[in-house]
Amino acid sequence: MLRIAVPNKGSLSGPATEMLREAGYRQRRIDKDLTCTDEQNQVQFFYLRPRDIATYVGSGDLDLGVTGRDLLIDSGAPAEELMALGFGGSIFRYAARPGAVADVAELAGRRIATSYPGVVHRQLAERGVSAHVIRLDGAVENAVALGVADVVADVVSTGATLRQAGLEPFGEPLLESEAVLIRRSGMDGDGAVTQLTRRLQGVLVAQRYVMLAYDVRVEHLDRASALTPGIEAPTVSPLHREGWVAVQAMIARADLHRIMDELYEVGARAILATELSACRL
Repeated sequence: MLRIAVPNKGSLSGPATEMLREAGYRQRRIDKDLTCTDEQNQVQFFYLRPRDIATYVGSGDLDLGVTGRDLLIDSGAPAEELMALGFGGSIFRYAARPGAVADVAELAGRRIATSYPGVVHRQLAERGVSAHVIRLDGAVENAVALGVADVVADVVSTGATLRQAGLEPFGEPLLESEAVLIRRSGMDGDGAVTQLTRRLQGVLVAQRYVMLAYDVRVEHLDRASALTPGIEAPTVSPLHREGWVAVQAMIARADLHRIMDELYEVGARAILATELSACRL
């Protein structure tokens, strides 16, 4: 039976559980449940602290896990990313008082406060910079004002919290993180793992695409099909009304309204978009 770790709380927990449910796997009924067994799919889920998941997977006690790329790197565990899951995005940046530091190369010998020392150590090593990294459990933006550090490394969204602390980001991002499916380094995939990744990929595709259906006159079909080429090709069916056909094709959700407008200009009518819940390509 495949054993998979899932975040038990935090920003990754809800989306991870929902994605697995959409992929056809049974999930826990209440948040207090620590495990859930899906007998039909031969999978057992363990709900753990997101920061611990890479450790359990790396040790081989669990087969797979859902966690953040940042947490995977920070753990230093012998685990690797299997696939990105498209949620829980975050960007890590350095920040300091305005004008104090302009580039990562200037961090040599400075004190850097962060809740993710593993992420910082890796990036500094890649750049060949030696600095003193101080681990804090939270509120790292206060470290400079309190004299604990010269620079902080933290998740940045709008930068408002950093500005309130008198800091500003500098340099390129340390890391762009998101939720990922991980496995033990060097682990061979089996049928159950392949099935899981295929199902999750199907959910990701369903989130990014919609099914578009419309009617169009035959003489306008080539122009309409150019707007909706689909994954392989659009499905075209003759209508009872002579000279008209019905067309179906998957299109990117982000392009939906633009394509609907352009189809209408071409002469298409009865243009309908349908949500996808899952698919296999």
